[in-house]
Parts: sequence; structure tokens; C-alpha cells
Amino acid sequence: MELFKKWLGHPEELYNLVKFKMGGYKTVMPKMDQDSLSDSLRRCYQYLNQTSRSFAAVIQALDGELRHAVCIFYLVLRALDTIEDDMTINLETKVPMLHNFHSYLYQPDWKYMDSNEKDKQVLEDFPTISLEFRNLAKIYRDVIADICHKMGLGMAEFLEKKVDSEKEWDQYCHYVAGLVGIGLSQLFSASKLEDPIVGQDTELANSLGVFLQKVNIIRDYLEDELEGREFWPKEVWSKYAKKLSDLTKPENIDKAVQCMNELITNALHHVPDVLTYLSRLKNQSVFNFCAIPQVMAIATLAACYNNQQVFRGVVKIRKGQAVTLMMDATNMQAVKAIMYQYVEEIHQKIPSTDPSSSKIQQIIASVRSVSLPSGALVSRTHYSPIYLSCVMLLAALSWQYLSTVSKATEEYVHTGEN
Repeated sequence: MELFKKWLGHPEELYNLVKFKMGGYKTVMPKMDQDSLSDSLRRCYQYLNQTSRSFAAVIQALDGELRHAVCIFYLVLRALDTIEDDMTINLETKVPMLHNFHSYLYQPDWKYMDSNEKDKQVLEDFPTISLEFRNLAKIYRDVIADICHKMGLGMAEFLEKKVDSEKEWDQYCHYVAGLVGIGLSQLFSASKLEDPIVGQDTELANSLGVFLQKVNIIRDYLEDELEGREFWPKEVWSKYAKKLSDLTKPENIDKAVQCMNELITNALHHVPDVLTYLSRLKNQSVFNFCAIPQVMAIATLAACYNNQQVFRGVVKIRKGQAVTLMMDATNMQAVKAIMYQYVEEIHQKIPSTDPSSSKIQQIIASVRSVSLPSGALVSRTHYSPIYLSCVMLLAALSWQYLSTVSKATEEYVHTGEN
């Protein structure tokens, strides 16, 4: 009955889980007809579903030829990222591969068979991916190859140096995620589904990707630390510890939380840019594709803020919470309300003694001003007592059934990409 108890405080999430399970997901993730695809393109979508927890479903919900372009874009960058992550490849081999990876898109037979990474299939069958890349219209090929080239150079630059300053943190996040936001935005505009300004305003597009990356880096501190990876900027963590790994020690937990709160304050500065970017989108499938990860990210930040659990285990938003966000974040007014809700949640948790308390209050005020200019917050959901009683009854009857929510749903509602 633990599942039932968990939902007692969040009846609307149970309702949305049931609704999602019974077909509500089709509004944000309509199923793609794969019967008309070539064998090679069908295989690309198989790789997409195998390698992506978060993005596979929304990519396949994109309209028209944009869907295929974004699918190939994702797989190309997944292959590049697999090279970067593979610690068995020595630097003498890896650096030239990262520098030249964009050229492999035009080499029909290029593949790499010696990777030990979990996503190695995208390297072993890279000829299939590069074939479908070459089948794309030139306007899409040019964007993908350019972003791949820039990202490869950036990844190589950070192979042998750690992230020291906040400026370098921004630069690293630009290389590995901001460029993704820029490339996607250029693909959106190239497809004519969005206006040219979406692809031209690279500053806003960069923030879209950088915000997600910073949230992942903050949330994944412990996992990265256990695997020997360090992405928190030394300029920040050195204020609180002699070594980044010292933040895991129980005696340092208060300093660790203060360090994390400072990084969360840094990440929140991107939210106004995110809202401006989303307000420009006109196509519903593109809006869903962009908005859903952003609201998941702000909910994750709210869960992490001032939370010692980040240094002890995994902090994730609830499945019901994630499904509710997915189903709500389909228009700009709703997204603004969601952003407002979670920055208010953060605001309620700000310790008066926290070193970054004044800074985070300032950025929260900025987010408030762009999310609800009128200053009046209208609740996103209103539930009558009769409705809530029905939900409680439904919970009692179906808690066991819902404990086995479909694999596809569970994979999608993970808050970030590995």
C-alpha cells in the first residue's frame, strides 16, 4: 500500500497517471507510423528508442520531415558523445576522432567497432545513420554537420582540463548542450515550422540547452563523483571544501548544500531566456518538444534545492508529477504558471543564513516578472471535494495496477538524459 499512501497527498497526479495510461499520452506523444519508413530509417528509430530515455517519444511526435532530421541529429550526437565517454580510447586516438567526427558523416563505410560503451551500436552501425544523414535535405545536413564539428572541438578541449571558473562551466555546458539547443532551433526554422528568428537568436537557443545541462550536472553530483567525473566549477565549490569529493562527507553536509544552492542560483538565471524562447514557438509539436524538458528541469531544481539527499542518493521527481507536467505543459500560459509554481517552492525553502540567499531572491523576482506580469497567480488545477473523493476511491482500487506503469511511460518520465 506504499504507492497508495504516496498518492494521498497528490491525488491529481494519480488522476493524470490513469489518464495517461488510458491514452492521454497521445496528446503529447502521438504514435508514429513506421510502416512507410525505409529499412535503414526504421533501424535509426530503433536506435533512438534504445539510446534515449527522455527524448525518443517527443522526437517521434514532431511534425513532418523535421522528425527525421531531429532523429538523425540526435543519433549523430549520441555517437559523438559515446566516443567522448569511452575511457578505453586513449587521447592520441580520441582527440583526432572528435575533431574529425563531422567528416565521417560523408564517409559511407566509416564505423567504430572497439567501443565498450553501452550505446556502442550507434558507432558499430554508423553507416546506417550516416546514410540517412545524407538522405536529408541539404539545409538540414549543413546544420547537423556544423554543430557536430563545433561540439567535437569543444569536447576535445575539455578532455584534459577541468571546469575551474563559472565562465568555463558556461563554456562546457555550451559545447555539450547549448550547441544542441542552437542546432535544434536552426532545424526548426529550416523546416519552416518556426520563424527564422528562432534559429537566428543563438543566445536564447543556447540557454535552452545550458539550463538542462546545468540541472543534470547539479542533480547527478553523487553519481559523477562515484564514477570519477567532476563537472561542478572549482570557483564555486572551493569556497566550501578543499576537494569536490569532500562534499560527500557527513561532516560537510551543510557546506555541501550551500554550494549546491549557489549552483542552482546560477542555473535559474537561464529561466527568463527559456520563457522568451518558448513564447516565440508556433508549432504545437515543437512547443511540446521544447517545453516538456524545461518544466521537468525546473521541477528537478526545486526538488534538489536545499536538499541533503543530493549528496546521499538520487533525487527524482515523482512519476505522477512528471506525467502531470507532460500533460500540462502544452501552452505558454501553463508553462509560465509551472515555472512560477516551482520558483515559489524554491523561495519557500531559502534559508536566511544561506550565502546565496539574496542572489536567488533576485533571480526569483526576475522569473516572477516574466512568468506572471500581473502579479496574480491562478492555480493550475482546482478539484472539488467530490472529485477528490473519487480519486481516493480510484487510488484504493487501482494502486497495484498502477505500480506497473508501462515501460515506455517510465522511460520517458526520467528527468534527464544519461
